[in-house]
Amino acid sequence: MNKTLIPGLALHAQNRTIYEVSLRVGKGVLSVMDVQEGEDVDGQNERNLTISSTDLEKLNDLLSRVTYTSTVYHIKTEDLAYFSFENHEVIFPIEIRRPSVPVLYDPGRDINSQVTVLVKAFLRYKELRVLIKSIRVNYPNLKIIIADDSHNPEKIDGDNIEHYIMPPAQGWFAGRNLAVSQVTTKYFLWVDDDFLFLNEMRIESFVKIMEAVPELDVVGGEVDGNRFAFKLLYQEGNSDEGGCITRVRATHGPVPGLDGCFFVDGVVNYFMGRTDAVRRVGFDPFLKRVAHTEFFIDGLGGLLVATCEGLRIGHQERKVTGDYNKYRFPPKSDSDQKNNHHFFKNHLKCIKY
Repeated sequence: MNKTLIPGLALHAQNRTIYEVSLRVGKGVLSVMDVQEGEDVDGQNERNLTISSTDLEKLNDLLSRVTYTSTVYHIKTEDLAYFSFENHEVIFPIEIRRPSVPVLYDPGRDINSQVTVLVKAFLRYKELRVLIKSIRVNYPNLKIIIADDSHNPEKIDGDNIEHYIMPPAQGWFAGRNLAVSQVTTKYFLWVDDDFLFLNEMRIESFVKIMEAVPELDVVGGEVDGNRFAFKLLYQEGNSDEGGCITRVRATHGPVPGLDGCFFVDGVVNYFMGRTDAVRRVGFDPFLKRVAHTEFFIDGLGGLLVATCEGLRIGHQERKVTGDYNKYRFPPKSDSDQKNNHHFFKNHLKCIKY
């Protein structure tokens, strides 16, 4: 709703006795600034504007002063402008948006002020303590945020650890939401509670990549050699049936300037995220037990994701525990309920993994 110059308006034509152009818009009004006596402008502050002159240079001077003002408040929309001369017409868009306020993060002087490690914990306290010990080998002061929905929570001691206790068995994505909501750094590193930081593992390598390509929102590493990088092929359906999503193990191609990095749609469960970008997508708390790809489906077209070689983390020995496995591998009825929700929420008729 502010008057704004339309840049670049001009007419290029051969000699005429008179030059007349018209402009029309749908969601605002047009005007010419500083119209002088003798300048032929009709339709000031209206949706239809006509400008004429016997001199092409003077006409283009008037066109250089044409402004647009939206008249209906909206934070993000667009209008179409129709610019006509004789039997020629050009159509161009005008973006209407409310300017957003920047959100800046103090980079500080070291990794501790740039990254927070996030963990979702459930029952596996022995593995969680091993993970924390491995983090502290190279990162004694790095903040660790733990979202814990265990039935009988145990106290986790240590400096720079925030341990949030949730109602029991709230689930995987609810815990992720809680953990991400408490991050105050520009980036976070997501790890599972049974991962193991290796001696050669450096969080700084993630940050270097994210800073080199500021458009990146998520960068995935590899867990025991597995990068689990994938593309999501989405075919839009009609309003009755919905579309189809197919997950394939492939990439969209290399990230320019970064050897070993490739654009993808989803990565393994070990990744660095740009905090504000991931918050905008969020994690669907309906998905309690088995969920991972669903986050990247929700972020499709909104998150720029890459996978990079050499960003390794270890995995502790996998152990069978009855209570944990009961939740980790839910009954078929839970899977059916999850699929029903997924198909409805994303308006799908098929999913192929």
